[in-house]
Amino acid sequence: MRVRMRRRAAVAGLVAVAAVVVGAAPASAALGDASAYGAKLNLSLLGGHAVSADPFAADPFAAGPFADADANGPTSTTFAGVDLPHTVNTGVINASASRDDKTGGVHSRAGAADVRLDLLETVTGGVSAELVEAECAATQKGLTGKSKLAGLKLGRLGAIDADPAPNTAVDVDLLGVDIAKFVFNEQIHNADGSLTVNALRLILIGGALGSIGTGDLVLSSATCGPAGLPIAMASGEGLWIGLGLLALFGAPVVAAAIRGRHELVAV
Repeated sequence: MRVRMRRRAAVAGLVAVAAVVVGAAPASAALGDASAYGAKLNLSLLGGHAVSADPFAADPFAAGPFADADANGPTSTTFAGVDLPHTVNTGVINASASRDDKTGGVHSRAGAADVRLDLLETVTGGVSAELVEAECAATQKGLTGKSKLAGLKLGRLGAIDADPAPNTAVDVDLLGVDIAKFVFNEQIHNADGSLTVNALRLILIGGALGSIGTGDLVLSSATCGPAGLPIAMASGEGLWIGLGLLALFGAPVVAAAIRGRHELVAV
């Protein structure tokens, strides 16, 4: 009975190690992902048409993409600027995303210069910034994110730090009714374990008295998945580790099989 138990344990270990070695064949399967973009808009304004500037929009007439980058390529992009009348205007936008195959870590960043938000200007008094930047990183220690809003001016909405705390919110009200909300350094922990950092997000609240529409506008967004394995499996050092484990667990299985065959012959 003990021999059988040891044999079963060894077989289980062998299967597990074999699965690691075989399953790791695609070099990128276990590595993290990262992406970033400079601007994304999805607005439906009352009395006007819908405004869509989604970097992933299928509509060829949509305004964009606006500097979207991915760790799988393109890893770095630059866009001359966004100019949507009565909505948003920016200078140069840069985005980058990278992955370190040796450590498994990922990093992404997006930045927009000379930002001016004309949407809701009559209520806010005008919102502008010299630089709106989002950044995230993933290492074996975990995920981190931050935003920078240099030269930010919020008009009648007051003031916040250039390096705001995560999910800093500022309400926009008209005659005592909230019609919109700004979220600075928005940090969203997604269900798949990734982290999304939006440097600036404007959310329109539909259905309220005085509302101008629905949807949102995002400037400078970076997303990082959890860090991948620090060693690329099925190649180099990872392959030798896998083969070593295979030999370690495989030897007891072979020995047990030989003993079992001898016992059958003896009987």
